[in-house]
Order: sequence, then C-alpha cells, then structure tokens
Amino acid sequence: MLRSPAWTHDELLLACALVVENDWTELREGDARVRDLSELLRSLPIHEGAVRSVPKFRSIGSVSRKTSDLASNHPDYRGVPTKGGRSDKNVIAAFIARPAEMLEAAAALQQGIGTGELYRIPEDPEELDAEGNSAVEGRLLTRWALYRERDRKLRSRKIQQARRSGQPLQCEVCSFDFGKFYGALGDGYIEVHHRMPLHISGPCETKLEDLAFLCANCHRMCHKSLSAQSWRTPDALRAEIAREP
Repeated sequence: MLRSPAWTHDELLLACALVVENDWTELREGDARVRDLSELLRSLPIHEGAVRSVPKFRSIGSVSRKTSDLASNHPDYRGVPTKGGRSDKNVIAAFIARPAEMLEAAAALQQGIGTGELYRIPEDPEELDAEGNSAVEGRLLTRWALYRERDRKLRSRKIQQARRSGQPLQCEVCSFDFGKFYGALGDGYIEVHHRMPLHISGPCETKLEDLAFLCANCHRMCHKSLSAQSWRTPDALRAEIAREP
C-alpha cells in the first residue's frame, strides 16, 4: 500500500514560513491558509506518479499536523513537542538563524509557483548534493537558479561584454584562466554564477552585472551546502579560502 512520501525541504520551507508568520504557532485544519498550502503542495513538481493518488498525501489534516511538528519543536516551546524529524529541526534551526532570508526564500518559491515557471523547468542532477540532500532553501529554487545560470544567451552576452571592456575571462575567486591553461581548447570558456541567490534578489530578470565569472571548481564550492548555507558570493568564497591554514 502506498504511503505519503517524506516531506522535502521545499515543502517544509513553505510550511514553516506559515508557522513563523503565525508567531510560531500551529495552524488548525479550519484555517484557510492550511487549505491553500495543501492544494499548493499537491501540485509541486517534486513528487510524481502514484503517490499523488494517496488520500492523505499533503491533505489538510497532514499539513496542519506538520505545522504542529514545526511549532512544538521550536526550542522555546513550553509544552510537550511532537516527535518531528531531523529535516523538521533543520528547517526550524534555519528559520531561527536566518528568519528574513528564509521567509524571502519561501516568497520566491511562492512566486515561481504562482507564475508557473517552476513547473516548466526540468530536473537538474545538481539540485541535490552528493548525498542526495537538497539545500535548506529547497531543491526547486536551486533548480531554478542553475537553469538561469546555464542560459547560453545570457552567458554569451556576459562574455561579449567582458571582451569589449578588456576584462579577462578568468575566475573571480582563484583567477584560473581556461584559455591560458588549456590553450585553444579553453579559449573563451568560463562559467557564470549569480552573485545573489534567488531568495535574496527575487526571481527578477537577470542583469549582466548580477553575474560573476567562476571556474568549474569554485562554482561548485559556491553552490555546495555546508552548515545550512547553500549559496556563496565570490567574496564569501574567497574569505572561506583565506580562513584555511
């Protein structure tokens, strides 16, 4: 018999945002916000196939119970907490540490869902890390960001702008130059990275000045999840490198 799948970070992000906006208090089944979130979660492009036919799959009751898990596992909760899970506690910790940023992530995710854009973007293997985990901000925002960074037209325009201004095509973190290292094979090659994540900049039109040049290694490190952080600017990555002995 099919059972509802475990909650993903994307789903927990949206549920916890509701709890935070409700002063870290659970939301009852009769709350219209619970009904709306239930409908939204059942439509997300995360769970496919037969699970959608499971009667309790992200039902109003299950969404309300999840808000109870999130509210009662807050460190300041005075009563007896529900069992909850590791993912619940990770998202709670992220909202406590970075409330404004996490609420912005939830808002960006809501906007991507509302415009329908997130439903049109195919899955990307890199939206999950090597252990199969997603960033605290969720895999859908990561998917969206990677899709935008791989826009060939946008990357070409950024490279053309750099060449017109005499800017070298080298990594802004480690100064690696594909052309100098690989010769003709690497000439003109560089990767681009959004200086700010979607949950901070918002899903607006990307401008060329929003993009940074990175080598493949530094690009991976800017996206790598560590200590609940899953996005780094070139400046932040340089600072990370400088801290190492």
